[in-house]
Parts: sequence; structure tokens; C-alpha cells
Amino acid sequence: MDDWADWDGAGDKALFCPTPCYKTVVRRNKNTNKLRLVTFAAAFATFAAVLFARTPQARIVQLSPAAIPGVPANVVKELERRGCTIPQEAPTKTSSNVIKGEFAKPGQTDWAALCSVNGVSTILVFWNGSEKNPAAIAPMEDRIYIQGFKKDQFSYSRGIRTVAKDFILRHHDTYGGPKLPPINHQGIDDMFVGKASVVWYHHNGQWLKLAGRD
Repeated sequence: MDDWADWDGAGDKALFCPTPCYKTVVRRNKNTNKLRLVTFAAAFATFAAVLFARTPQARIVQLSPAAIPGVPANVVKELERRGCTIPQEAPTKTSSNVIKGEFAKPGQTDWAALCSVNGVSTILVFWNGSEKNPAAIAPMEDRIYIQGFKKDQFSYSRGIRTVAKDFILRHHDTYGGPKLPPINHQGIDDMFVGKASVVWYHHNGQWLKLAGRD
């Protein structure tokens, strides 16, 4: 039996090992199994972290509201309070997806931002630059707007632009749609870059979905 003192397998031979020896074998196997389990768990966690980092959604460039130049401080503060980041069209040389325009009536400057929270982006419209009671329209999952152009190259392709009366009328004449109200202020062009867009136009307290690019 002395020849088995350093044996740490767990086979049939353990049945013939004296009780102290058997307990040693079992204890060694339990410790070995625990070590293997811990090693596997650590390896799996590392693999999962690497896999997540390589997902297209993880590669969307997200800017903090404070990183967008020219945005009023109170609007920045409210975006930060909501936990917003601003997803960026890629490739782009300048920051995007925070705009200003006359979205309610002529002569009033409003701000609109594409606010991303937990993978969903919503257009927030700050009336007259006030942080109070912004309108929220068109919530969409960010992943829907990811395009792959080459292997391991992905681009986030949602963008918002300020559009004027002539843009709205021209695209309505081309693509049709519901009867237009009087167009006396600007709208928000909500784009899937390189594909199509819709125009959000505020009228009588509601957002109308009008024809954009095709």
C-alpha cells in the first residue's frame, strides 16, 4: 500500500486503499476539481469580455453631452441627468446628432439631441432651449442602425438634421404621403445614413411623420 501514498487518481484502485489513504485521495481530487472549476470560470469570463468588446454595438462611438460644442449648459445638464450619451455617425470628422432649429414655430430656437440610454436612442427636443419637459420621439435600438462595410469594420448610421420648408415640400411631392399642414417652420430629418429617412414635423401638439429621403 505504501506505493500508493503519492497516487492522486480516482479510479478503482482507490477501493483497495486503506481509509486514511482513501480520504487523502478524495480530498486531493476535490481540491483539483475546485481548481479546475475556478480556472474554467476565469477563462470563460475573459472570453465573454473579449467577445462583448468585439460586438458591433460596443464599437459605437458615444460622446458625453458636454463634449458636443455649443450646446446650452442647461440642456447638457439635463441630458447628463438622464444618463444620455450621444451616438456618433461613423466615420465623421465633427460631432453629430445634436442640432438646433425652429421646430415649433418661426423665430423660436429649439434644440434636439439623439439620446442613447441602454442601447436605445430617442430624439429629445428642448423647446426654446429649456430643459423642462422636452419632447421625446422615435425611440429605436442602436443596433438596428449598425452597418458592416468590411470585416471587423462597422458604422453607426443614424443621424438627425434640421430641414427647411423646401426640403419637406420637395420630398412630399416626390414620394407622397398624408396631406401636409401649412409648413411654416423647420422639421427634423431622421436618417438611416445611406438608405432612407423620415421627417418629424411638429403641428398642433403632435409629431407628423413625413416623407424624407429614399
